[in-house]
Amino acid sequence: MSDESFVPADFAVPDGLTAEQFRLEPLGPQHNAADYAAWTASIGHIRATPGFADTGWPHPMSLTDNLGDLERHAQDFAERRGFTYTVLSTADGDVIGCVYIYPLRGDSQQGSSTGGQQAQVRSWVRADHAALDPVLYHAVLAWLERRWPFRSLQYAPRA
Repeated sequence: MSDESFVPADFAVPDGLTAEQFRLEPLGPQHNAADYAAWTASIGHIRATPGFADTGWPHPMSLTDNLGDLERHAQDFAERRGFTYTVLSTADGDVIGCVYIYPLRGDSQQGSSTGGQQAQVRSWVRADHAALDPVLYHAVLAWLERRWPFRSLQYAPRA
């Protein structure tokens, strides 16, 4: 990935999204234990989620390694190179998934001042919240189309 910003310097990055059953907030180290519990209990389900088949993730790692991943995502967010949001239940505040918004690999116009960026988006929910996956997908897609400056989105559709 380029060291250039993924979004224009004057773009105000949303601090989240709130829907009836969930809310998004930037993923950070404070979510480590709950994030780790969420994805480790749902590895097979996440691998079967559209967009994850060929990613090699999730894969077994320690809680400490997961913390490193969360710190990297938070650094990307701070540097505007990629945006990862945790998905929290509005019922109890528990981590129930994640949304990743990163530059589409191979997009030669990343950082261009004239063309928009292309984004690759992935999201997952815990296996015990599987019914929420299409709800999350449609809410995030509408939010991205309405609020973000991307010229195109690659986000595997849900039924």
